[in-house]
Amino acid sequence: MAKYMIKASYSPEGIKGVMAKGGSARAEAIEKLASGVGGSVESVYFSFGSDDLFAIIDAPSHEAMAAIAGTVCQTGALSKYETVILLTPAQIDEAANMTIDYTPPGS
Repeated sequence: MAKYMIKASYSPEGIKGVMAKGGSARAEAIEKLASGVGGSVESVYFSFGSDDLFAIIDAPSHEAMAAIAGTVCQTGALSKYETVILLTPAQIDEAANMTIDYTPPGS
């Protein structure tokens, strides 16, 4: 499974829901969302500042994460949503060892 980080900010209506039901209820909802696409949740954190929520999710595919994004974003509960693909050090090692032929612009 691939690992992803969700960064999100709540809309005014969304934050009302968080305050009414609490953070644990939101974490449970995120766990249900991830399991619905065959994934799981490693962690959920709330913050204040430019983002309100961070979740680390293991999911079977980019398509599964796209389904999560589409499901969540159409509700209007969020004002900002971003999915970040996370790579392990070993995955970066593999990428660093790939040979790629590339010509920069203007060369």
